[in-house]
Amino acid sequence: MDRRILITGGRIADGLGGEPRSGDVLVVGERIAAVAPPGRLGAAGASLLDATGLVVAPGFIDVHSHADNAPLLPADDVGKILQGVTTEVVGNCGFSLAPAADEHRRALDEHLAQLFPPVKVRAARSGKDAAAWRDFGEFLRVCDAAGHVTNYCPLVGHGTLRIAAFGVADRPASVAELRLMVRLLDEALEAGAFGLSSGLIYPPGRYAGADELARLAARLGPRRIYATHMRSEGLGLADAIDEALTIGDRAGCRVQISHLKAMGRPAWGAVVPALRALDAARARGCAVGHDAYPYTASSTLLTTLLPPELLTGSHTEILDRLRRPDAAALLADAIGHGRPGWDNRIGSTGWQSVRIASSASGRFDGLTLAEVAATLEAPPAEALRRVLVTERLRVTAVTFGMSEDDVAAVLAHPSTMIGSDGAPPGVSGKPHPRGHGAFPRMLGRYVRDRRLVPLGPALRR
Repeated sequence: MDRRILITGGRIADGLGGEPRSGDVLVVGERIAAVAPPGRLGAAGASLLDATGLVVAPGFIDVHSHADNAPLLPADDVGKILQGVTTEVVGNCGFSLAPAADEHRRALDEHLAQLFPPVKVRAARSGKDAAAWRDFGEFLRVCDAAGHVTNYCPLVGHGTLRIAAFGVADRPASVAELRLMVRLLDEALEAGAFGLSSGLIYPPGRYAGADELARLAARLGPRRIYATHMRSEGLGLADAIDEALTIGDRAGCRVQISHLKAMGRPAWGAVVPALRALDAARARGCAVGHDAYPYTASSTLLTTLLPPELLTGSHTEILDRLRRPDAAALLADAIGHGRPGWDNRIGSTGWQSVRIASSASGRFDGLTLAEVAATLEAPPAEALRRVLVTERLRVTAVTFGMSEDDVAAVLAHPSTMIGSDGAPPGVSGKPHPRGHGAFPRMLGRYVRDRRLVPLGPALRR
């Protein structure tokens, strides 16, 4: 017989935006069997759970997660379920763990190692040196066999897709390569992928133009999602939103703007016209959503601080470029003077605003780049170059670059969903707290303390 649990004394939120109301909930097995006013449900045979003073709410959706690897970890990842999250959308920012091609396995390993901790799974049928999976369907079967803590909504990463088709070349896809990417995407969608994601500040996704992205997104249809980490979140924010909307219009698919923000002091205030542009798009019939996390600090790969002339080609080519005698001088010049179309994060925030979150050795974890420079007794640009070379590009950083007013403006918007954008589970170091704290912070700081959003609408989002 299924276990019966009667939750009494709490205020029930239905997730539709209304204010919570008093009531009882009966759970039978793994399903909600009944919801009724207080005292109306029989307690015979049920375990009682007293929720007096609490709110009983549906599970939250983390619409922007990087917990692709969670099913593959040796122990359950409970960081999200403890926040009330029961569903995670993974495969964001162009990074997914499948598909994989043996001929480009090294490039994929190097690409994923910048973000994910080592993934250890069974060897493939073709031998111990081959990928543990090739196609997206096999990857999902491996995850399902391992088991999930939360519901799992996977996207296909455009960067991963590109690597599987032709590696990390800094050029547009050929006709044949695009045809292969389309085939791999179709296979992933058929296997159960919910859509496509792009990360247009990361190699190799940043090498793709809007035409390539629109051709791929056209395979999604009107119900699946194209989620994008846009090409700019700084002074180029408006143009980046235009590109995302254009891709959606051309493809006829839904668009999700990932972690909407204005990064760097010169761009502060840009979220207000950005929100207006998204509202105008919705008014004319575009199916576009957006998400955000409730912090003024972001976190991403340290390589994103490099200018375009250094951040191109393969992992090995980038490292070779950073080892050149003139690399530090070139980096200092780019940060000091900027480059057209490049989000110069250090130039817009400062060396003291970037803090190392995790690295291969752990030596610099928790230090700002200014502190790293002092430790190494080197100019800041040289210190940044040394860290990237010695850690073989496997470094992430937290950047304090957003204004509280901008964050509040985005969170207050009725269409904003909450996405943690946290580091993948299993990452070491001192990662951004959003992975374990985004949802409590939204409800505590912005709903309860600041009253920015009423509780009912906040729970809906």
